[in-house]
Amino acid sequence: MTTSSFPFGPISAVRGRAVVIAGDDIDTDRIIPARFLKCVTFDGLGEQVFADDRAELSGEHPFDRAGLQGASVLVVNRNFGCGSSREHAPQALMRWGIRAVVGESFAEIFYGNCLALGIPCFTSSHASVLSLQESLIADPGQELSLSLAKATLEASRGQLWQLELQSGPQQMLASGQWDATSQLLANDGELARTAASLPYINGF
Repeated sequence: MTTSSFPFGPISAVRGRAVVIAGDDIDTDRIIPARFLKCVTFDGLGEQVFADDRAELSGEHPFDRAGLQGASVLVVNRNFGCGSSREHAPQALMRWGIRAVVGESFAEIFYGNCLALGIPCFTSSHASVLSLQESLIADPGQELSLSLAKATLEASRGQLWQLELQSGPQQMLASGQWDATSQLLANDGELARTAASLPYINGF
C-alpha cells in the first residue's frame, strides 16, 4: 500500500509499476467486502481491498506481494467493478495506491465512481490486455507510463500498448473538472453571491 497523495487537479499522465488482477466479472463485493461498508469514513479501506481474496491466498495475492507494493496501475479483464454500485470499491483501490486502471471493460457505475476520484479507466482489446498482463507477470518490476492525451501505455522495456479513453473523461481529467470539490472551492465567491440573491436562503 502507498502513502502518496490522492489525485488532485489536472491529470495528464500516470506513472509507476502495475499489479495484475486476472479474471472476468470481478465485482465490487470482491474489491471491498460488504462488512466494510459500515465505516463512517473511507479511511482504512485501502488496507481491506480484496480482503477475502487475500485471506484465501495467504499472502500470495498480488496486492500482498512485496515486489508490488506501491504499484499505481491496476490491469484487469472484462466487466471489472460489476455488481453493486458501492463507491467504497474505487475508494479502497485509490487508498491502496491505484491511480489508473486498464482493462477490457468496466461496469458503468464503477467507471463513473473512478472518474469522480480522478482515476482514469482505460480500455483495450482482449488480446492487447492479455499481452500486457503476460508482460507484467513475467517482469513485474517494469515501470509504466500512461498518457491520457495519447491513450497509450509505455513500458520501461520499450513495449507500447495502444489503449482507449473516452473523450469526455479525458477532457475532465486533463482540465481538472473531474474534481467537483475543487470546482466548488474555486468558485466560492460566485456561489456566495448567488446564495445571497436567493430569497429562500435569506429569510423570505
